[in-house]
Amino acid sequence: MSEKDFLAQRFEEQRPHLRAVAYRMLGSLSEAEDAVQEAWLKLSRADVTEVENLGGWLTTVVGRTCLDMLRSRTTRREDPLHDEDGYVRLPDPVVSGPDGLDPEQEILLADSVGIALLVVLDTLAPAERLAFVLHDMFAVPFDEIADVLGRTPAATRQLASRARRRVQGRAPAPDTDLARRRSVVDAFLAAARGGDFEALVSVLDPRIVARSDGGALRPGLIRRGAATVASQAITFARFAEASLPALVNGTPGVVAVAEGRVLSVMAFTIQNDRVTALDILTDPERLARIDLSVLGG
Repeated sequence: MSEKDFLAQRFEEQRPHLRAVAYRMLGSLSEAEDAVQEAWLKLSRADVTEVENLGGWLTTVVGRTCLDMLRSRTTRREDPLHDEDGYVRLPDPVVSGPDGLDPEQEILLADSVGIALLVVLDTLAPAERLAFVLHDMFAVPFDEIADVLGRTPAATRQLASRARRRVQGRAPAPDTDLARRRSVVDAFLAAARGGDFEALVSVLDPRIVARSDGGALRPGLIRRGAATVASQAITFARFAEASLPALVNGTPGVVAVAEGRVLSVMAFTIQNDRVTALDILTDPERLARIDLSVLGG
């Protein structure tokens, strides 16, 4: 085996981990792949004979690439969805069948990286996001992150701390019982399909926030309050021929289908047996990438 082949093999061993880092940084599956590919290009051109921890080296390379991509987003002012707390673009969902994740998805979604958490990460400044993701999610030392950011370890620690407070305040941990979460989602669906307004309101938190992202050609919407969200859910349910149970980022969700195409992906955040957040992707371009076969559709 040549040295280049050996290096490529070691890189492929790291690829799932690197995709997980990039997905948390970018919230985009396609951009995460681009960041990982860029890491391979840099690796293939670099002299890493003195690198003792190739995985750590690649992690920081991916982190730096993602940081540049996030800063480019800010420069281009990609603000398709506006919230009173900032600009929000719903991240790409990871959709799988209702019975479980495949091994690669399990690595991608380790530590319960749900849509609601990724939405909050999108509100962080690029440097804050890098410090939080690399340190809190992947245990990268602050001195290594500081090198990427061009800051001192103390300043980097402050960035992560500020990000951590924001995440904890706006993305509290959801219920952990998968079966109970599925029962809440099933109750939501039954009430929406049946047009039962009272039953629907009963499974929604009074302060629920529903966010939808329709992509470049459809306006994004944010709705608040159980009554408002229930009314919209009943209206939307009439357009779907089928609502297929799925796991969306590892938690029970729904894929709505009509005429053989995906109309929406709904991700639920559930606490105390009530839906506290509903994130709905209706962007046709991103929905077209979803493989219905994994859902039996």
